[in-house]
Amino acid sequence: QVQLVESGGGLVQAGGSLRLSCAASGRNFSSYAMGWFRQPPGKDREFVATINWSGGMTYYADRVKGRFAISRDNAKNTMYLQMNSLKPEDTAIYYCAATLFTTVAAAADDYDYWGPGTQVTVSS
Repeated sequence: QVQLVESGGGLVQAGGSLRLSCAASGRNFSSYAMGWFRQPPGKDREFVATINWSGGMTYYADRVKGRFAISRDNAKNTMYLQMNSLKPEDTAIYYCAATLFTTVAAAADDYDYWGPGTQVTVSS
């Protein structure tokens, strides 16, 4: 069992940056691949980025590639999402998730545990 809690969301102007954190409690954090998803207002949840168990492999949605960076610190049981060059269309609730797979996973159905989410709002 893994419990996840996101932090670091907030209001930022277009072109700005935010860093989201996902703190995990429970066993064997380093055994899980992790991911970030988001749900824009009035839309379905969508994939953002994923990282494998060691942090050596990552994969991004095309819409954030080159602007966002996912990372993890297994010693701190924490995953991060550095978001740069933010755009108004990045406005969403951001969720972190953990999967029993050890490799990268882009489908929400692959994930077993979810955090409650953190709001990110980008003003134009």
